[in-house]
Amino acid sequence: MTARSTEPVGRSRASTFVISITPFTEDGALDEVALRGHLRRMASAGIGVYLGGGGSGEGYVLSPDETRRLLQIGVEELQGKVPVRAMGVEPRTSLDMIEYFEMVSGIGVDAAQVYSLDQGHGHRPTRDEIHRYFDDVLRAIDFPAVLSTHQSVGYQVPVPMLIEFADRFDHLIGVNLSHQDLGYLSAVIDALGDRLEIHVGGPHLALTALSLGGTGYLSSEGNLAPALCVGVINAYKENDAWRMVDFYGKLLRLSGTFYAAGGIRATKAALNALGLPGGFPRLPQLPVPDASVPPLLDTIERLGIGAIEGWE
Repeated sequence: MTARSTEPVGRSRASTFVISITPFTEDGALDEVALRGHLRRMASAGIGVYLGGGGSGEGYVLSPDETRRLLQIGVEELQGKVPVRAMGVEPRTSLDMIEYFEMVSGIGVDAAQVYSLDQGHGHRPTRDEIHRYFDDVLRAIDFPAVLSTHQSVGYQVPVPMLIEFADRFDHLIGVNLSHQDLGYLSAVIDALGDRLEIHVGGPHLALTALSLGGTGYLSSEGNLAPALCVGVINAYKENDAWRMVDFYGKLLRLSGTFYAAGGIRATKAALNALGLPGGFPRLPQLPVPDASVPPLLDTIERLGIGAIEGWE
């Protein structure tokens, strides 16, 4: 009788992506100099990058021309160094998503995310409407796509539907799963983890996803500490449990501190204070108060982030 391997399914292909910030000048213009500097930091750390996301990337305040320019710069700085992908924002219609793919497919990114449908005004689509939306989008495109099932829209994409789409569309390469439901995560990985990339949104379920055979995690924290985020994955690949949990504990503490202080607003302020490219948020978001920055820097010092990132 042959012993079953205990090697996790996803270990060799484990990875992490940062949902990149979009630096703006203090008067609200796209800061291309800061953007290039930031992306070079990401490339140096070896972390994959999603650009123009609706949360960390402030994608909702970008014009179509700015989105195109953001992706062009991303390709110029990252292509051939780390994976570079387009994220975009939640669409109102399938046409919105199809038009987004028509734009990004000619720019040179490696893949793009198909966000779940957000009908707006608190409405949730029916199961048939969810299916019709994804079917319309995936039939209209032939570009590498990662399907998003995200808690922000208020529903999960059913597992049988994900399986169907994986069976029918070869250009579907992954699922970004941003829910706290462990049963749902386990079911998706059990069904598709040996066929598609399965990344969880945020670091909080990162080790859970890896233990179930998922691919890895996405984070905003990578904007500040990309080497820390990559370090968790590298320690996992190298079977170094002590280093993995040490880095992961630091990552969770960093995440909790910065989300409580304003999320990406706090991240940009800390980067600026550290002399790193960060820029400013764009209205309607406002910068965090100056008084909130010293405690953020204290947390960074206490966790030893500078040594991990090579600032010290």
